[in-house]
Amino acid sequence: MVAAALAPGREIVVSRGELVEIGDGFRIPELLTAAGARLREVGTTNRTSPADYAAAIGEHTALLLKVHPSNFVVSGFTRAAGIRELAGLGVPVVADIGSGLLAPHPLLPGEPDAATALAEGAALVTASGDKLLGGPQAGLLLGGPGAGADLVRRIRRHPLARAVRADKLTLAALEATLRGPLPPVRAALAADRDELTARAERLAGALAAAGVDAAAVPSTAAVGGGGAPGVTLPSAAVALPERYAAALRAGDPAVLGHVERGRCLLDLRALPPSADEHCARPCSQPATRVHPGRDSRTGKPDPPRVAG
Repeated sequence: MVAAALAPGREIVVSRGELVEIGDGFRIPELLTAAGARLREVGTTNRTSPADYAAAIGEHTALLLKVHPSNFVVSGFTRAAGIRELAGLGVPVVADIGSGLLAPHPLLPGEPDAATALAEGAALVTASGDKLLGGPQAGLLLGGPGAGADLVRRIRRHPLARAVRADKLTLAALEATLRGPLPPVRAALAADRDELTARAERLAGALAAAGVDAAAVPSTAAVGGGGAPGVTLPSAAVALPERYAAALRAGDPAVLGHVERGRCLLDLRALPPSADEHCARPCSQPATRVHPGRDSRTGKPDPPRVAG
């Protein structure tokens, strides 16, 4: 939408290190050129400076685009131009922050957020309504005061905006995400490590009392879902024998753990406290425990082994 409304037949300056592929095989260069814009690539995969952008600006430049690589990390000998560095070059800066984080989060110091991007001088911020925001799948367009608000109005009046406008259900879900109880992803980020440990100990104790080989163990959780790549969060889990993985996936309700070093781990950061009972029930059922020789991935019995 931004490219179609603001840059048809004109140039969008973007770093080569930010020409990313997003979900389902869609790629930023192809999306922008399909909207009628021309790409002006600058810098390299690992290093792009403000001077690279400045040198590319000309009479055909429509905007400077910053794209956050929200599903991978480039580390080592790197350099990226910040929004504040680009905002003084005389061309509107559009920041695609990807994950939909609206304000800084203490557990995600490296993840860009909309409020900071606008404060640093971005004219427009684009983001997802799902991912870290935790709402419906939707595209968000946020404009800064003055010029940014004018650009939002221009985009809103573009004919394509009518075709892709959000329906009432999407708008209602987005409003509930912002005004209602914390959605699951934000509740998981807000979970306290000590509380997670206490929950894991209670759940493991209840399972052990029912005859299940269960123990509470420290765990490391990942944010995932197209946000905060490479970031890990301290957590707590209930460790079960590996054979439980397939049986729990096939249960009702299904419980999806992950297998690590021969144990099936149920990480409680991904679950609200109200779900602990649902985890305990299938774990303690006899039908879950009677197949010690099943493959954790397929649920099929292991082949006979012959000692020799």
